[in-house]
Amino acid sequence: MTGGSGRAPNILALIDLKPPEMMAQLCTRHHVVHAAGDGAGIGVVLTSGTRGLSRDEMAALPDLRLIAVNGVGVDAVDLGAAAARGIAVTTTPDVLSESVAELALGLAIGVRRRIGEGERLVRSGDWAAGRKARLGQSLLGARAGILGYGRIGRRLADMLRGLGVEVLYCARAPHPDAPDAFRPDAATLAHDCETLFVTLAATPATRHIVDAQVLELLGPEGTLVNVARGSVVDSAALADALHRGRLGSAALDVFETEPAGPDASDGGLLRAPNTLFTPHIASATDEARRAMAELVIANIDAHLSGAPLPSALPPAAHPASLSPA
Repeated sequence: MTGGSGRAPNILALIDLKPPEMMAQLCTRHHVVHAAGDGAGIGVVLTSGTRGLSRDEMAALPDLRLIAVNGVGVDAVDLGAAAARGIAVTTTPDVLSESVAELALGLAIGVRRRIGEGERLVRSGDWAAGRKARLGQSLLGARAGILGYGRIGRRLADMLRGLGVEVLYCARAPHPDAPDAFRPDAATLAHDCETLFVTLAATPATRHIVDAQVLELLGPEGTLVNVARGSVVDSAALADALHRGRLGSAALDVFETEPAGPDASDGGLLRAPNTLFTPHIASATDEARRAMAELVIANIDAHLSGAPLPSALPPAAHPASLSPA
């Protein structure tokens, strides 16, 4: 697909693909720029789920026809503006589900078994000085609830069932072929499980869906694990629940303020007890990032050749409130 001049449009890269050789491959195949200039001639924008692309940014790119998102989250992309302009949006579903689910599982085991706390005890010399590690909790003996039963949620459910863990889930509606038990809302799910995994998409409807009530129902023996988006959890309520002992523990890969981190506006989450934090790395494996980059390039190749897009969002699509993160 070419512009009015007959030349292939420029690709504006707002982020770099990983590993580096994948970015080099994109630059070899297409004309990639890192600044928009006056905006003319930019036909494709490469961005991420967290970087996104705003309405104003789109307005400055009159020739834009494709937004290629390296990730599955599109909450930072103005989908309404894209749909109004007929701009296609592609994402990288499926290829990162395994990595995100794997990290969610690792975070749950890590925080419930107090692995981070124990590691710090050894490094500080306190263990050698006689200080004992506190007892943890088994993940295997706890019912798991999955809030958001999309690709990531279902892959996580497979892993948990493989470990013998009973799995409950909450989605917009029951899945007829699901081997796991359905719960109609976040509060009921939290009440009925001990470890609550959050894997849903960030939308206006899901903002702070995990609120003080949900955390209260999860309880002082419960664990919250969030690998979705920071906005779906009320951080101030979470910090308060942890400090007051109303929630047992929490493990987060995402935060309401990124990359500022947990303590920017959350009432002391970074100082809360029984927590484990990672810096938004759920899909950060060589395998997942390479597969994501390959799909991004496949989408761009298809767009520029006029072929069907491998992983396009439907026109005017908005993430379902309980779809994968």
